[in-house]
Amino acid sequence: MKQKGLLVVFTGDGKGKTTAAVGSALRMIKHGKRVAMVQFFKPSGRHVLPHDKFKVWSCGGGFTWDTSREANQAAVDKAWKKCRALLREPKYSMIIFDEIHVALKYKFLKTADLIRNLEERVPGQHVILTGRDAPQALIRCADLVTEMNCLKHPFSRGIPAQPGLDF
Repeated sequence: MKQKGLLVVFTGDGKGKTTAAVGSALRMIKHGKRVAMVQFFKPSGRHVLPHDKFKVWSCGGGFTWDTSREANQAAVDKAWKKCRALLREPKYSMIIFDEIHVALKYKFLKTADLIRNLEERVPGQHVILTGRDAPQALIRCADLVTEMNCLKHPFSRGIPAQPGLDF
């Protein structure tokens, strides 16, 4: 059986994109491998999994609509610099670029630059990309694409995000 570093895209309007990526990270860690995660828009201190084999860099200042375009661009630039370094780092078997699709949608980052860097990554390295509105170019070159669709959500009934379940 051929082993290959896969490109995985989790997208769509429903919840669960980051959660699915972290679930994959847990499986990788169970196999004794290291995982890195770069969070493009989430603020520091929201590390999702404290573990010695799971390293997280949070580069954002929160939701894009709560932050100036300049601040968002600076956060994306910082995140993208870290992503490029990680793609050349063989100690990580899996890398998660959390909410990178948002950076692409709002033109903070070019899809072609992302694809070029993904093609040059360490052989065998898995990469998971999350966020709403994944560009078609990424969907075409991905090995696995899952679209999360929301059928029902508690927020529509006034129920806020729940600790432990949503964050």
